[in-house]
Amino acid sequence: MGKIRVKTLGDEEAEKKQKEELKKKKEARLQKHELSDSGQAKKAEKKAVVEPEEKVAEIKTEAKPEEKAEAPELKKEKKEKFQETKKAYHSSQYLSLVGEVDKKKTYSLSEALSLLEKLQRNNLPAGRHGFDETVELHINTLTNGVSGNVTLPHGTGKKTRVAIASDALIAEVEKGVINFDILVAEPSMMAKLAKVARVLGPRGLMPNPKNGTISPKPEEVVKKYEGGQISFKTESKAPILHLTVGKMSFGPKKLEENIEVMVKAIKTANIKDATLKSTMSPGIKVNL
Repeated sequence: MGKIRVKTLGDEEAEKKQKEELKKKKEARLQKHELSDSGQAKKAEKKAVVEPEEKVAEIKTEAKPEEKAEAPELKKEKKEKFQETKKAYHSSQYLSLVGEVDKKKTYSLSEALSLLEKLQRNNLPAGRHGFDETVELHINTLTNGVSGNVTLPHGTGKKTRVAIASDALIAEVEKGVINFDILVAEPSMMAKLAKVARVLGPRGLMPNPKNGTISPKPEEVVKKYEGGQISFKTESKAPILHLTVGKMSFGPKKLEENIEVMVKAIKTANIKDATLKSTMSPGIKVNL
């Protein structure tokens, strides 16, 4: 015999409420599905809009190799324009002088000095008459740290301002006033000069025992420098010397003697190559 289920009034009400809750949950699920479907539809629409842009991007990337192919031509045009503007920086006088120098040739010292006279602008119709150009020797050395002192037989043609370190001079340097080319100091002054080392050091004006500017008899050192002694030292970042060897008014003979003494002090074993020029002339490669 099967079981007989007896319904009561309270059970019917509970069952009714349960059915209503299940119905609400089902409706809520359907709403979620509808929202998700609409969201996917919107994404699909966006994708459809983006696709043409992506295709455009692809077309742009395909055009890049053609741009690269044109790059060398553009580079050549830029180089030609740069050369034109570079020429514009020099006067017609300078450009006419450049043609006198064979850039592929290395001249002997006597040939270079003879050519240097021809390159003077004073010899040209529109030259600057009365301007005595300084003669410069630029030497590339094989190593860094080449330095020393030398007294040129005919001087440099430039008056060298030599000063002796003192409390008053240090006070002026602190204010930014520097009225000297060479500074000589007694050993006892070096501690005081430390205050202005940041100012003097980068300018190469700090007294140094290697170039003889620290001495118990600074007055004697001053006489040497005023008599034509000069110091030379390669640049801190490159093995190169920039030297003043006289004035064009000295003439080839005196200039040659000055240069020979300078080369002897530097030593030919340290020299890689050299260029001779005056203040406003093009450079001449010279064999020292």
